[in-house]
Amino acid sequence: MLTIPFRVIATGFALVVAASACSSPAGVPQQQPTLPDQPSTATPTLTRTVVLSSLSNPWDIAFGSDGAMFFTERCRGLSVRHSDGSVTRLFGTAGSSLVAADLLCQGQSGVHGIALDPAFATNRAVYVYMTSSATTPRTNRVVRLVLGADQRSASNRTEIVTDIAFKNEGNAHGGAGSHSGGRLRFGPDGFLYVTTGDNHNGTIPQSPTVLGGKVLRISTSGAAAPGNNAPAGFDARIFTYGHRNVQGITFRPGTGQPFIAEHGPNHSDEVTPLVAGGNGGWDPQNRPALNCADGYCGYAGNASTMPMTDVARFPNAMRPAWSNSGSSQGMGPLVFLTGTSWRGWNGALAVGVMAGQRLDILTIDSAGLATGRVSADLPGTRYRALTMGPDGSLYVATDGGEIWRVTPGA
Repeated sequence: MLTIPFRVIATGFALVVAASACSSPAGVPQQQPTLPDQPSTATPTLTRTVVLSSLSNPWDIAFGSDGAMFFTERCRGLSVRHSDGSVTRLFGTAGSSLVAADLLCQGQSGVHGIALDPAFATNRAVYVYMTSSATTPRTNRVVRLVLGADQRSASNRTEIVTDIAFKNEGNAHGGAGSHSGGRLRFGPDGFLYVTTGDNHNGTIPQSPTVLGGKVLRISTSGAAAPGNNAPAGFDARIFTYGHRNVQGITFRPGTGQPFIAEHGPNHSDEVTPLVAGGNGGWDPQNRPALNCADGYCGYAGNASTMPMTDVARFPNAMRPAWSNSGSSQGMGPLVFLTGTSWRGWNGALAVGVMAGQRLDILTIDSAGLATGRVSADLPGTRYRALTMGPDGSLYVATDGGEIWRVTPGA
């Protein structure tokens, strides 16, 4: 076991100047590449603490009620930082308490999301999203583990979802292992939400049976949750479909409505509030007007000819709360900030932008639309995970191999 000291770095806050948002005609997604700044008097001062460093592609973070911090590393697996600062490797490659011989780390895939059971305090069950070579073809899956009483060991691996689409072969748009999604979160309804990606396959997002380009909503045993409202003929585990590569999901305080973030192709990252049975409107299948290599039109055309939310094909598609229209900067994680110490950001939506290397703070109105945006004065980096800790701080995992604690103040 290894003890890691904290490093504290104080930062201020700076506003990013943005132009006024434009309105959109009825029936067209409200695309807002820029939004008015939030009032500077309402912004907190931020203190950044490096909690862990020298990690290997940290991907997600979850907390126990005792402050134990669980985190995943894409090519290593699941670990926990205990309250005394020591770290135990629980599940994954050699050196873990429970070794997963079938763990596959390829391309963008490997060990992704982590979520603790709502009854974790009594059953010590955790859920992990991983890529597995146990079957042919290889798949992404969700496994449940049980931790020892001291949270220093893992056992009782149980597969609860085994058939999430994995990109087994490269094509013109990228290598094997691309676009796997992979965020896990329990909603306030007690069900597990699982985000998945389209594998650069044009037929997957609108497929009623392939579990790629979807958000799943399931029980702790992997069964379909009641109320998913999947259309007739769809796999009952599907909550929403027609997505590209969802890597962020969170739930709005007070209403419990899920919000997702997904990065677009060469345009239009989107933040979208979800409704049961909803279609995200992503349909990258061949179409006559575009020249689409390997049958995937995801990088052909533009926001008009190959939209992220195609309301021409799907008039009832879920509309985004905000769209980074005109460029794709790799939206990944998101979380609602909660607590009075966040001042004017209490209830705002924090969104990590990976290629853009920034953390955006969106004000969301009662209708679920973004009405303001600022970027936090934090170091430029690829923001991979955002999680609220039990201490009211925001915890951030970066592709640079660090986990930060961001604490608000007056």
